[in-house]
Amino acid sequence: MHLFDKYSIRDVTFRNRIFVSPMCQYSSDDGMPNDWHFVHLGSRAAGGAGLVLVEASGVSPAGRITAWDSGFWSEEHAAAFRRIAAFVEARGAVCGIQLAHAGRKASTDVPWRGGHVIRDGPNAWKPVAPSPIPFRDGDPIPHELTVDEIDEIVEQFVRSTRLAHSAGFRVVELHMAHGYLLHEFLSPLSNERTDEYGGSLENRMRFPLRVAERVRQAWPDELPLFVRISASDWVAGGGDLPQSIEFAKCLGALGVDLIDCSSGGAVLGAKVELGPGYQVPFARAIRAEAGIATGAVGLITEPKQADDIISSSSADAVLLARELLRDPYWPLHAARALGVDVPWPEQYQRAKT
Repeated sequence: MHLFDKYSIRDVTFRNRIFVSPMCQYSSDDGMPNDWHFVHLGSRAAGGAGLVLVEASGVSPAGRITAWDSGFWSEEHAAAFRRIAAFVEARGAVCGIQLAHAGRKASTDVPWRGGHVIRDGPNAWKPVAPSPIPFRDGDPIPHELTVDEIDEIVEQFVRSTRLAHSAGFRVVELHMAHGYLLHEFLSPLSNERTDEYGGSLENRMRFPLRVAERVRQAWPDELPLFVRISASDWVAGGGDLPQSIEFAKCLGALGVDLIDCSSGGAVLGAKVELGPGYQVPFARAIRAEAGIATGAVGLITEPKQADDIISSSSADAVLLARELLRDPYWPLHAARALGVDVPWPEQYQRAKT
């Protein structure tokens, strides 16, 4: 396997193994995409990526991180995304969307204004969580979800999944990482419930697995389903790689096709061991021990580094984020660096040589 080999999952074939990681743009109005999203996502497709994933999109208004996040809870959202998905596909990339619920990390301002909690006004709402534990000291105490409310959120994910199909997306990724709601249930650092959704790993997995099962049932059999996880909380007593391997096995048994292996985000102050490709060992271990395809993400910046991850069978794909913000055409430049001839957009052919 190499970086520019085609890759097929179910009935979908990616032209290469370079995937655009979901990256929040904080530029929506009532969850609706606009020209910014069209250009941002479309340029990565024109730049040669195999898969372009839309940012974390709230399955309900209260499921967004900020009031300016992308959302996906109505036919109007599906209609607004349809032209983006169509353009991405027309440029040869597969278009996917990450569906999410922010949980206790919701109702905040955008990062460039500090990302602080918004406590009142039209851009504020009460966050929810598995337990009434705020993310930061001094933050509002989140509402502890009831079992009926958990059931309702499962159905919100199902609704958004069906809307995603109607909009023309061919991959759905479920966000179960970075301290957002589904990860909050998985991590013992944020889940102190004493009912069937808390305590043992089996119980903490129950809600995320219910979401995955219902989404797989609602999503066409011929289309791939991904899940992004935090493979480690990087904190003693938190989620770790052995637990993530067990979780990945359960996801695979439900029909999830690929685990997008990130880490962290559950609590402040975690000691993350940063370095080039620092999360690749998670992808390698889960791929080998859970028997499921994985994507590697995190400080992957160089073409040879990315190709080595694939050729060593450490992962089946790489997901790039900040490097693709710096250079939307990174896949085209990576191909040249690796001596691989790939098509360029006709409009840009004069610059290829």
